[in-house]
Amino acid sequence: MVEDAPILIGVTGASGAPIALRVIRALHEAGRPPVVIISEGAEAVLREESGLPLDALRPWALEIANDKDLAHAYASGSRPTQAMAVVPCSSHTAAKIALGLADTLVTRAAHVHLKERRPLLLVVRETPLSPILLGHLTRLAELGVVILPPEPAYYLHPKTIEDVTDYLAGKVLDHLHVPHQLYRGWKVGVPG
Repeated sequence: MVEDAPILIGVTGASGAPIALRVIRALHEAGRPPVVIISEGAEAVLREESGLPLDALRPWALEIANDKDLAHAYASGSRPTQAMAVVPCSSHTAAKIALGLADTLVTRAAHVHLKERRPLLLVVRETPLSPILLGHLTRLAELGVVILPPEPAYYLHPKTIEDVTDYLAGKVLDHLHVPHQLYRGWKVGVPG
């Protein structure tokens, strides 16, 4: 793995755009601006949930890539990356990744991370979980994918939605091995 290779953040059309925004901003603040791949559905959810256009992400990202661009450099395993997180990850996207369907840049880049054995994390945003989706998630977990459902930690006594969002973004950064101070751990009193 090349140390200065970027982290990829895929953003799909599931609810959870504030988590993606916080992860992208936190990576930028940590000196690790990500390459962001955003689906058409994610653009609509971003506007709905945050009131922001896609251009609002540009100051925090190394690059914003179009999900339809299957000729993009990160569609190839020859382009090094540190890791990839799909935040949020729709059940549709999770199913396509589990089945090896690589018809978008998000799913192709995820497939590259699987075949190259690079870290891949999915923040799957769906409830309740159907038996079909659970089967796909089990298959992905068996392949080494980290499945990180966006569940709040009530023991932290969050006061605002931003507290919950910071915690969830911090959990993503934990698995990307990026230091942060977005939340404090369980009864430890030290940053997550």
